Amino acid sequence: MNLEKLPRHVAIIMDGNGRWAQQHSLQIARGHQAGVESLRDIIRESSDLGIHTLSLYAFSTENWRRSPAEVSALMALLLRYFASEIDELDEKNVRIRILGDKSGLPEPQRIAVTNAEERTRDNTGLNLCIALNYGGRQEILRAAKSLAKKAREGNLDPDAIDEAAFSDELYTAGLPDVDLLIRTSGEQRLSGFLLWQCAYAEFEFPSTLWPDFTLKEYHQALEEFQGRDRRYGGRK
Repeated sequence: MNLEKLPRHVAIIMDGNGRWAQQHSLQIARGHQAGVESLRDIIRESSDLGIHTLSLYAFSTENWRRSPAEVSALMALLLRYFASEIDELDEKNVRIRILGDKSGLPEPQRIAVTNAEERTRDNTGLNLCIALNYGGRQEILRAAKSLAKKAREGNLDPDAIDEAAFSDELYTAGLPDVDLLIRTSGEQRLSGFLLWQCAYAEFEFPSTLWPDFTLKEYHQALEEFQGRDRRYGGRK
């Protein structure tokens, strides 16, 4: 692997926790717990490799439709994760950013993620973006409404709205667009994740369920990315 040609922004849809639990005759909550173990390794490795931004799809706006038991388990796991990991993340100079509508989270979770953002705000290492209560279409609508409000109030010339201005209204403002998107479990769709930011991303769809996703497979995805011919719509 060429460390000089790593993607700046890796996004991961961590899919397959439920199927992993079913395969092992376990409750779905145990699958999510196993997924956190894989998550720790990927975050540490991304930080050690010097990757600029790692974005993780943790909980979408649609996930509220799951059973109350599963939603409750996911929210409890979120609290345990930040309680157990925040010290190491801060020590490794990781900056945490939450993508999504934090106001829609239960109060304990909202406080936990807000505190994590505040504690790591000045860190200059890996940008760890965690998508919680996130929807890609909602993000785009939110940005459009913000620009429309500024234009209506006379603070923005509509003709001055370009891609850069729009990007500045997204949750990922100031971060590079996604270079590599990985979705585990073999599913091949975005499910609304970072729709604007993935415009020219390279995609990898390993069949491995997320709890079984190893550093070896992560390295393989990074190496595959390095072999891609990225033309951004042009020709070489």
